[in-house]
Amino acid sequence: MAETSAERIARVLAERIVSGELGPGTPLRQDRIAAEFETSHVPAREAFQLLRAQGLAVSEPRRGMRVAPLDHAAMQEIVEIRAALESLALTHAAPRMNANDFEKIQSALEAGDEAQTMEEWELANRAFHRALLAPCKMRKLLTMLDELQLASSRIVFFASRSAGWRPHSSHAHRQIVGALKKRDIATAVALLQRHIRGLERSTDMSGHGPGGGVE
Repeated sequence: MAETSAERIARVLAERIVSGELGPGTPLRQDRIAAEFETSHVPAREAFQLLRAQGLAVSEPRRGMRVAPLDHAAMQEIVEIRAALESLALTHAAPRMNANDFEKIQSALEAGDEAQTMEEWELANRAFHRALLAPCKMRKLLTMLDELQLASSRIVFFASRSAGWRPHSSHAHRQIVGALKKRDIATAVALLQRHIRGLERSTDMSGHGPGGGVE
């Protein structure tokens, strides 16, 4: 299905929010966005609602639409919900995985290994989680997880800006894949939960700085 104007605008703005180009509290003005994307106010307004549904924008009385805050409560909620829903998805995905699925997962791992910038690594990280969970075939759940992954990526970028980032491979990702290849689903799910909750350790969750490395 072709991407609508609203979806295209929301996608571009989401990437800017995730990377930190648009920081927490930044105003989102319909007239400016409509002019930038050469469209009417209607798609811009619809895009803002999509961002709001993704948890990336908020509407404040008398202040209009703004980039959502990135505070302790928001971060913790994202991590906990994502850990629960990705575990559910992996529980259903693991028994369905075939050689083609593992090939896609391996490709995402290798892309992460070869990444030379935080932006490249983060895209590879998202691709890994998407490939890992796609075999569950639960469309609504996967859509929710795509949105949560975007919000989660804001935490990764936040921590990397504070702690610095250098190219690295993901030991946690490889542990999960190793368990899946052995068809040890319970271990794979436990490793995935621990990996996602590692986001809470990668930053002090207060907005003042990192508490450890980012995976």
